[in-house]
Amino acid sequence: MLSELFVSLTTFVLSLISQFGYFGIFVGMAIESSFFPFPSEVVLIPAGILVSQGQMSILPIIFASILGSFVGAAFNFVLALILGRFLVETIISKYGKFIFLKNSDLKKADKYFENYGEITTFFGRLIPVVRQLISLPAGFSKMNFLKFSLYTCLGAGIWSLILVSTGYFFGNNLEWINANFSLLSIIFGALCLIVFSIYLLNKQKKSNY
Repeated sequence: MLSELFVSLTTFVLSLISQFGYFGIFVGMAIESSFFPFPSEVVLIPAGILVSQGQMSILPIIFASILGSFVGAAFNFVLALILGRFLVETIISKYGKFIFLKNSDLKKADKYFENYGEITTFFGRLIPVVRQLISLPAGFSKMNFLKFSLYTCLGAGIWSLILVSTGYFFGNNLEWINANFSLLSIIFGALCLIVFSIYLLNKQKKSNY
């Protein structure tokens, strides 16, 4: 059932991308990078299939994907920076003692993103589920926007290349993609978490010396 749904959805998105071209990829990735639950696999794997068929070019796809990802992530960032910060500060001032939150906790979050915001944003874009949400704590903690933009685009570019390549090389076997991609994505995300953890530990050790 799920396999049939995946194949049907991919076929549908193929037709949409064929109709709207690179703009459709931009819109799809902007939605995916915001807080709406829309998987990037549904957009970029079909785009990779169209590349293998000679109907699209890979560089404009990657560019449209990065630009769309940035727009969606920037929307989350600004939303968290303005609205999220105000709401949490208001809640802490009124109910902080009841929910065990203090202003010092906000300062710790700000300090974390000041020290590790770049690497957190970069790896966050490569980890399933996290990549749609990583912009929220970055905005909430007032991370430098230029750094946020750079590392968001770098992470989004790598992830986009992975998905487009999957569609390009395995697009003639959608059943295989449906059966294996989720597992491969989880393994890849776990590896990113391990590398990220090692990086944080090494940086903390150096700062202690």
